[in-house]
Amino acid sequence: MWTNIAIVVFLLVIVYNLGAGLYYMMTDKGTTDRTLKALTWRIGLSVLLILLVILGIWTGVIKPHGIGH
Repeated sequence: MWTNIAIVVFLLVIVYNLGAGLYYMMTDKGTTDRTLKALTWRIGLSVLLILLVILGIWTGVIKPHGIGH
């Protein structure tokens, strides 16, 4: 259960950073680096989430299911 909550929280933070990047891009008009920072955080969090899911599957904390199983 806690893994599902952690994944949802990660996804919400990623979407927030994507929205913040869009907002900063529209309001700052390229005068600051806030857009770059927001999108860098989004990419970093996305990579971290993917690595944590892979680690969770590898350790058995997350059990994949679906078409192949």
